[in-house]
Amino acid sequence: MRNRLTISSFMLVLIAFAAGAQWAHAQKGFEVVTGKSFDRAVPKDFYLEGEAIPTEKRNAALLTVPSGHRLVVALLDTAGYSSQVQEKYMGMLINEGPVVICGKQLGVGSFGMGMKMPPAESDADADFFLYNQAGQKVCQCAAKKDKELKHPVPLQVVLKGEKTAILYLGRYGVEIKP
Repeated sequence: MRNRLTISSFMLVLIAFAAGAQWAHAQKGFEVVTGKSFDRAVPKDFYLEGEAIPTEKRNAALLTVPSGHRLVVALLDTAGYSSQVQEKYMGMLINEGPVVICGKQLGVGSFGMGMKMPPAESDADADFFLYNQAGQKVCQCAAKKDKELKHPVPLQVVLKGEKTAILYLGRYGVEIKP
């Protein structure tokens, strides 16, 4: 009887420990990754519609999302391409698991991203687009202009709490959620 009680107690502790570890992992928020992991993750070129377009590593970010998978975003060097290509493919996104962008659930995949900017003097939002590898539009939404952003740069990711990251392209931001 005592052995059964000891084994039962041990099993309960083991189950509680496993549940606690799972809960702690689920509570993890977005994290920005730097260093060697970043260097290994950002590709030199990104392939879209038959073109290998160079990435701009200085304008890239690697995130670990709350579920533990990685998300890479980077601007592309589209100098020398037509204005239509430059607008459609200003950047790329590689996702290893589900995230929500523009209110749309995206699964594993790689995407081109683009933005149609309002006139420079306007306070209007920009139009943000995601395209699949074949160039078909996956989603579109407003990229909100943030006039309060202290140091806008071509690409940055700002963490807002544990469950939201904002991808900023200049002053224009799009939410990323798990």
